[in-house]
Amino acid sequence: MNILTALASAAFGSTVYLATFSAIKWVNRLPRRFRVAGFVLTGVVLCAIIGTIAAASQSVALGFIVGAVLTPPVHRWILQRRRHAASS
Repeated sequence: MNILTALASAAFGSTVYLATFSAIKWVNRLPRRFRVAGFVLTGVVLCAIIGTIAAASQSVALGFIVGAVLTPPVHRWILQRRRHAASS
């Protein structure tokens, strides 16, 4: 397994998570009639990205999974620190 490929893929997985998180927050602010279409479009894009990753090498897939799994807890921790800093 090429370590640089895995690290680059982890960074990409992290970016995809954060972009999806932002997209879902934005879709939730849309009027109700547009939400379903926004969620479907987001899902289609995610499926296309994941399908492309799955067709790549094993190190790319593992790196992508590691990045996507590690990002949510780190993102929550960063947001929590901002809230504590703002309240201090």
